[in-house]
Amino acid sequence: MSRWGLTIPLTGVPLGEHREILAELSGLGYTDAWSAETNGTDAFTPLALASQWAPELRLGPAIVPVYTRGPALLAQHAATLAGLAPGRFVLGIGTSSDTIVQRWNGIPFDEPYKRVRDTLRFLRKALAGEKVKQEYDTFEVKGFKLDNAPAEPPPIVLAALRPGMLRLAAREADGAITNWLAPKDVRTVRGELGDGPELIARLFVCPTGDAEEARAIGRWMIAAYMTVPVYRAFHEWLGRGEALRPMNEAWAAGDRKKALEVIPDEVVDDLIVHGSPEECRARVREYVDNGLTTPVLAVVPGGGLSPAEAVRALAPNAG
Repeated sequence: MSRWGLTIPLTGVPLGEHREILAELSGLGYTDAWSAETNGTDAFTPLALASQWAPELRLGPAIVPVYTRGPALLAQHAATLAGLAPGRFVLGIGTSSDTIVQRWNGIPFDEPYKRVRDTLRFLRKALAGEKVKQEYDTFEVKGFKLDNAPAEPPPIVLAALRPGMLRLAAREADGAITNWLAPKDVRTVRGELGDGPELIARLFVCPTGDAEEARAIGRWMIAAYMTVPVYRAFHEWLGRGEALRPMNEAWAAGDRKKALEVIPDEVVDDLIVHGSPEECRARVREYVDNGLTTPVLAVVPGGGLSPAEAVRALAPNAG
């Protein structure tokens, strides 16, 4: 397998205590470390540390929202990481969600497709060292030029959950990032993206042989994500609209307990990788067999393993 990524920082491990774990990853067979940005650490600080602690790894945020930083600041962040990890940094951008953008940051979640498209086009120019003076549909930039444009502009990949964004990624970006999908769903995504571009997916992995433990954790996670409009629409497109309808109805009515109870086992088993570490590794390889380029494991606590133990047990070199 060409790539095997890990989500950082690990749940329950303070960021400053990641040095030893990150230094081990390459020897375990991991090739990538990808951050995230929701309501914990920001996307760039963990990567800055990883660039120095694990100089063999490819690094990227999956993803940075295009709304919560101005275009110029986003270019500065990307240029800084590209300088810290020359040739090893990939910039992942996307809309994020209305919850993160509007409810938490007070920024209108307007015209998400156009905002991603415009930001991508701006970043291409800015990271190439050009002076940008342009009016886009969703913002205007008046004469911005990076002082530290990277010698090698980083690839840019787009978070893409449905056909329109997947086709934009295929036309103008260097790949696409997705998550919350089953191995069979990779073929549906590839149908819009095409076979050529890199496809990255965050996979939630709970290394426990206790299926009920994994499903209980998975139900909480699914309810938290799938009731968000962008993910609800994604799974309607993938064909899970009816299976998730009772959950969405109960959630909308304010009955959180019922919402969890009515999520079918088969949906949890589709979307959460669980089982023994060996079974989890085999399941991850199913995604690759269906067309996923880069699996990025997000370790979900379970099975009595510490985060570091789980990382070692799930590594491609472990079995």
